[in-house]
Amino acid sequence: MVTPVLRVEDLTVSYNGSRVLDGVNLEVKEGTWTTIVGPNGAGKTSLLRAVVGGVGYEGAVEFRGSHDHSARDRALNVALVPQIPVIPPGLGVVEYVMLGRTPHRSVFASESRRDRAVVGDVMDRLDLTSFAKREVSSLSGGERQRVVLARSLAQEASLLLLDEPTSALDLGHQQEVLDLVDELRTETGMTILATQHDLTMAGRYGDRLVMLNEGAIVARGNAREVLTEANISEHFGAKVMVIDDDAGPIIVPVIPTSAA
Repeated sequence: MVTPVLRVEDLTVSYNGSRVLDGVNLEVKEGTWTTIVGPNGAGKTSLLRAVVGGVGYEGAVEFRGSHDHSARDRALNVALVPQIPVIPPGLGVVEYVMLGRTPHRSVFASESRRDRAVVGDVMDRLDLTSFAKREVSSLSGGERQRVVLARSLAQEASLLLLDEPTSALDLGHQQEVLDLVDELRTETGMTILATQHDLTMAGRYGDRLVMLNEGAIVARGNAREVLTEANISEHFGAKVMVIDDDAGPIIVPVIPTSAA
């Protein structure tokens, strides 16, 4: 049996005595794309933050069968593209992407030839070379999103966490970013664990979906098994019509008609 890249067991996260995740169990297999969906407040971001070590938790988080890992070990295994990235003012694109190499260097060590090669390759892949001398703050939303993704890819971690990576982008840029991530996954074999508000997008890009509500997993499986009218009605409180399409379910809101 192949050991999963990530396993969380009985994961519980609390803020100020209130549980936002309650006994979550999840396995993510190598090379797959798992998408977490759920209404606001379901615990999606908290799950990713626990995996990356950004919040305290009870239970176990294992990478390739081991749960004995330091902060540096996590950074070597897991990269996070946050929903709202913190970008220091005045920082250039190359400098920001180079931050992804920090786990690979000892304290006070300068960047190596290998670091520069990795950053250059990542920027080429994401079509960012022409922005190398620009400040990150001067870029458009879609360009900044690619820079944040580049920093995470420069970590060369086997597990990439995406927290609503397209929430601030228009439809064209959403597809651009998600297609790029899927292409890189195919090329490099990395594993994706993402959160996604757009259920149609979630179903099209995820091999496996996990639905969270009130801190617990309420459904898991492929897109057609999880994105049902009944599940969406019960856990999102929304009336929708699910259209079966070859690329995945299309979720359409049902607009009530006014009484004559």
